[in-house]
This record gives sequence, C-alpha cells and structure tokens, in this order.
Amino acid sequence: MRYAETGYNLEIDLSRGSIERVESDPDLTPLHLGGQGTAAKIQWDRVPPEVEPFSPDNLLIFSAGILISTPVPGANRTAVDTFSPQTNLYSHSLFGGFFGPELKHAGYDKIIIRGKASDLVYLWIHNDKVEIRDARHLQGKGALETGECIKEELNQSEAQVAAIGLAAENRVYLSTIEHANSSASRGVGVIMGDKKLKAIAVRGTKDINVARPAELFELCNPMYQSIYDNPYCGDVFLHEDDEEWHVNNFAWGNARERQKGYWNKELEEKWTAISDSARLRWTACYNCPKDCHQAISYPGRPTYFLKCYSKLTYAMAAYKELDFNYDILGVTQEYGLDGFSTPQLLAFAIELYEAGILTDKDLPGFPSDSGERFFYLVEKMVRREGVGDALANGVYHAARQIGKGAEEYDHNTMKKFEQVPLKLKMINYPYFLMYATGEKMCITQVEGSYPQIPIADKKEREEFVKNWEAAPERFKKWFSEWEPRTHPSVEASVNIADWNETMHYIDDAIGTCAFLSSFRGQFGGRPPYHLYNLPDFISHATGLDLDPDAVWEIGRRNRNLVRALNIRRGLRRADEKPPEDHWKIREPEMETLLLDEYYKFKGWNHDGIPTKETLDELGLDYVSKDFIERGILMDGEDASAKEISVKKEKQVP
Repeated sequence: MRYAETGYNLEIDLSRGSIERVESDPDLTPLHLGGQGTAAKIQWDRVPPEVEPFSPDNLLIFSAGILISTPVPGANRTAVDTFSPQTNLYSHSLFGGFFGPELKHAGYDKIIIRGKASDLVYLWIHNDKVEIRDARHLQGKGALETGECIKEELNQSEAQVAAIGLAAENRVYLSTIEHANSSASRGVGVIMGDKKLKAIAVRGTKDINVARPAELFELCNPMYQSIYDNPYCGDVFLHEDDEEWHVNNFAWGNARERQKGYWNKELEEKWTAISDSARLRWTACYNCPKDCHQAISYPGRPTYFLKCYSKLTYAMAAYKELDFNYDILGVTQEYGLDGFSTPQLLAFAIELYEAGILTDKDLPGFPSDSGERFFYLVEKMVRREGVGDALANGVYHAARQIGKGAEEYDHNTMKKFEQVPLKLKMINYPYFLMYATGEKMCITQVEGSYPQIPIADKKEREEFVKNWEAAPERFKKWFSEWEPRTHPSVEASVNIADWNETMHYIDDAIGTCAFLSSFRGQFGGRPPYHLYNLPDFISHATGLDLDPDAVWEIGRRNRNLVRALNIRRGLRRADEKPPEDHWKIREPEMETLLLDEYYKFKGWNHDGIPTKETLDELGLDYVSKDFIERGILMDGEDASAKEISVKKEKQVP
C-alpha cells in the first residue's frame, strides 16, 4: 500500500484527446518525496532541452505535495511546473487553496499535460471519471468567473477549479492560473493558454492512507493551536496594514526612488480604513487555521481575492493611493496577470513614453493620469493590440522588440524575468547569492529562514538568538555577531543562502505552506514547521524513516535536479547576476568571490554546473552521464570542486 500519496498520476494528451491513469514509480518517493521533486524528475526524463516551451511536447505538471490531504495542518500547496517561453528555462509556481487536496481525494498525485487542443477545452475530473470537455463558450471569460461557470454547468458546487483568463488565452507571458483564493503566478499560465486548456475542475471523495495515523494525529492536533497562536503566522502579523518595510525599501516599476519618511502613522490609519472598507472577510486554505487571504469587494468590480503584498504593487508603480490597487486588481486578476511582473511592465511602458521612445502613434489616446494609463496598457497587453503585443512578452523581450534605446529601461530583469524590485544602499551578500543563483525566479520562493537585517540593540539581538529554536547553532552565532552596516562573512553568507533555499525545496516537495516553515524562520522563535520536526510528520505520514539530515539530503537532491534542468538548457555563470540597480553600492570583486565560494560549497564547478561527484553522490548519476554525453561535463573534471574553502556541516548538530 502507498501511504500519503495515491500512487497514480493522470496523463492527459490534448493533441490526441487521450486520458490515462498511470501508476507512479514508488522508488521515486524516498528520493524526491513528491510535489516539485518528482515533477522535476518527470521533466528531466520526458522534456529534453531541444523541446521549445510552446512545443506540444512541453509538459505542464500540476503536483499535489506528498503531505497534502493528510492531517498535517497547512499542507495544501500545489506545484505547477513547466518550461517558460520568457526564459526558455524551468518555470515553477505554487498555489494554495483547495485544488491539490481535492486532486488527491480524486485519486491522483499529479496531472501531467502534454499536447495542444485544437480549440478551447477544460478538464473535468470526478474520481475515476475524467473528461476533456468543450470550453469554447468560456472563451474570453475571467479566470474566477470561469470557475463559477464550470461549477454551475457541472452542478458541482464543491468542485475545485483552476482556470486562466484572457491573458493566458492570448499567450501573455505574465499570465497566471487562478484558483479560489490563490493563484499560480510567475508566468506558468501562458503554457496552459498555449495548450488551449481553459480550466481544470476536480472533485474527489476518496480516502488517503497514512502509515501511522495515531502517531500523526498526536503530532498534528496541537499544531493547529500552535499555528493560530504563533505571532508571525496568525492575526497579529498578517491582519495588519503596517507596510513600512515594503513602502520604504521596495521600488515597484518606475517608482525607483526610495521615498524616505513616506510611511507614517497617518498613512497607516488611512490604509487601514481603505482595507477595512474593501475587505469582505479573511479566508484560509485547506486545513489551515491561518486565514491570511482576503476576499475583496471593490465598487464596480467582481469579488476577488488578495494574496501577499500584491495589494501594494500597482499603487506603488503608478504613484497612486492604495484604493487604486484594489480597483485595478479587480481587473487584472480576472484577466489572470501576475501581481509582481505586471506593474513593472506597465511602469516600463510609461517610462518609454515619457522618454519619447513610445509615442502617441504607438499609444493613441494615451491618458495623462498614471492610473488611467495603467488600465489603458492592461487592455492593450492582454489583447496583444499594437505595442501591447511586445509588452505581452515581458520587459526583457519588449525592450528588445521596441528598440530605439528601450533596452536602457530594462531595470529589473534577471535571466529575462522580472524580479521583486529592491532598492537599498549597499549590497546584501546572502541576498546577492539568492537572487543570482535562485532557480525559482522569485526571491520569495528562496528567502525566509534567516533574518533580512541585523538587530541593532545588542540585548535584543541576544534575546532573539536565545529564543531562535529553529536555527542550527552556527546560524545563531553568525546572527549574534552581525552588526548594523556590516556584512555577514562569506562563509555565513554562503550557508545562509543555502539554508534558505533548501528549506523551500523541502516545503515544495511535501506541500506545506512556506509561511508556516521556510518563510518564518527570519522572525526567530520556533515556526510551526522546521528542520527538527518535519521528519516526524513526513515519517508518520509516509512510513519512510527519515531524520533531519535525510530530509535535507532530499532537498539538496531536488535542488540539484532543478539546477540540472536549467544547465541542460544553457544556464551558465554569466546569467547569474542581479539587476544592476538592485543596490546602489556594488562590490564586483566580492560578488565574484561569493559566487566562487557558493559554487564550491554546492559542489558545482566554476561555471555553476554540478560536478559528476556531486551528482553521483546525490543519486543523480543519470544526470552526470547525460552531461558528459552532451559535453557539458568532462570526465575527471571534479578536482576543481574538491577543495571546498567554505566549511560544510551537517544541518542538525
């Protein structure tokens, strides 16, 4: 019997119209667990680097993490993995809500989609009954509207729907997949649109087996109260409008100048009033006591859901007030547009207009107000009308398609993808490494286990370290020594970057929300899930006997496999540099040293390619063999990575 997982994947070929229920390989579970980990293995086996993102042979994989639908609180994250036309690299996104649990209860761990339909379709999964259905009547409908239409059409009010809007239908690179109170962002929706798959609806009523239910329930029952009471997971942290950090330290789109002193008590009270008037209620994802999403009702807009700090991104990029953000989100969410990339793209277009690169001929009737300009540009982009056709491909590609000096206004892309905009004075060593080397194209999927800034007051810092139960000892030492306006050591920076990202790779395999584990460590104390207790939850659910070091090894294996997917598609050291204006003061020599030491620590060669020794040690010998056959690695090249000057230690003392 398979525990925690169903043991079956759903294989859909939209070109042929075929549907298969396929048993998955049980030997992959102890190697990768599930979720993103096993999806990466499928991508490696079945999507060679010669396959273009818009090819029918590109796969779009929806994966329910291995702990989803078990009693583990907050285990509800679905991974969406494919290859991006924007970067030609691996594209990974996550969304919460109820879709992944429903998929598991229908009897499937994954939906693996290849091919392209001849016209718009949607997928209906109801336990063993699976159909590809006509969706032409849904063409042009909003993403959330589509979900409601499908549930009504099927007479299944409890079905869970993941759908695309007009943006993905028109293959806008910045498009999302929307589901209830969550969305899969960072551009994965464009592949769903390319495959002419409007939506996936799922309803499941089957049981999930766990290996040791009594022991698992004993762990899980107190966890609900722990999550609810945790000051950084419950009402105290999330139900507030104190956005000083984001307002004063981030630069959305064309708002690149930090507005010092802009945040104040009056603004906080004003924003709180705006938020309170727009919010219908706080909402939560499956089996989670942390209601951190908001249902929003803004005049003239359909009800939609607010996630993370996308409530600021449009307003800050357009230099508008917070209510503008609530207004435009009611449009962009139905279109299915990424809340981080899209504001930057719109601001980029306005900069080009103000610089005379785009003219009234390109943008006829272009309004004078920045907010109205944003709405105007959204309509052009989602329909690929006029210059909107170039803008729909993201900032990097649009700049080069438009030309005439537009490349100079490509301020914030890395690896051809828009990054979360940062504008601080001096470079931050761990963040340089996370931005430069992260495979997930979004810093929020990499950071989080270690604080972003030091604590100035020594006594407060000592108290923080004393109570920081989730951190291995060496991280406590490094933080206790970190003074304001100084850098962590190279050794500390390398370890911090590695710890941050590996914890996310663990979360993404098991399906736990990062806001309960890998994104909470920076606040100290004991986040609900951390390296010390995760093995117990995984072991009782799956029957695998794992300790913290074994779980860490799985995270490393998954991370190196994802790295290999991108290396095979051409990623090299030259691509690993954050945008030039991310930090005002840069240190080129130190950045070179940091990359050198990070690569050595990871067991990668000078060009950032995992060595044969590293790959074989992690059970990825099939990767090293492929690399050697392709000439990416040469036999006997490991010597460059053997002398590791940054000390490696076991993750748990």
